[in-house]
Amino acid sequence: MARTPTGAAVLQPEVTQAITDAVLQELAGQGYGRLSMEAVAKRAGVGKSALYRRWRSKDEMIAAVVTEFSVTRAAVVDTGSLRGDLRETMQALIDWLTHPLFSRILPDLVAEDARNPERNRTVREQIGRSRREVGEVMLRRAVARGELPGDLDLEMALDVLAAPIYWRLIVRQAPAEPDYVDRLVEYALRALGAQG
Repeated sequence: MARTPTGAAVLQPEVTQAITDAVLQELAGQGYGRLSMEAVAKRAGVGKSALYRRWRSKDEMIAAVVTEFSVTRAAVVDTGSLRGDLRETMQALIDWLTHPLFSRILPDLVAEDARNPERNRTVREQIGRSRREVGEVMLRRAVARGELPGDLDLEMALDVLAAPIYWRLIVRQAPAEPDYVDRLVEYALRALGAQG
């Protein structure tokens, strides 16, 4: 009969959460390049061994934490209409990009990615792929309901939905006014060739 691991072999969820919070705080404060395993461990109140039991390297740790943070904030909704789904999805994207910590982390990750594309490919692919998969499900559902044309270019459609929000909030650093999501949904519906 297998024995349940004890002590160091058990990954305690509360310790993992403390480490995750520390990684996000350190990324927001120090940036990718200056973040250290020592600083994360100190902020989390754990030894460095607690980090290495979970991840093999700083890069792996950051990729896992940022991916988990980002993917859990992707809206997985089915309101019954493309308009409703777009509204929820776009609002979730805005909430993600304007999160007090993540709004400071993302520009640094983008800059780091430009400097070291191979090192950060995992983060980029995991976040992008997972979030795009959620969006693709939403668009395929709208096609099946007859709200979007059957020959919809999914890749282009996904870019059209996310790009204006990213451009406005991250590149231009302009606010999203109270009616921004509703106006953007109407533009997106026209751009996608929505029916009815």
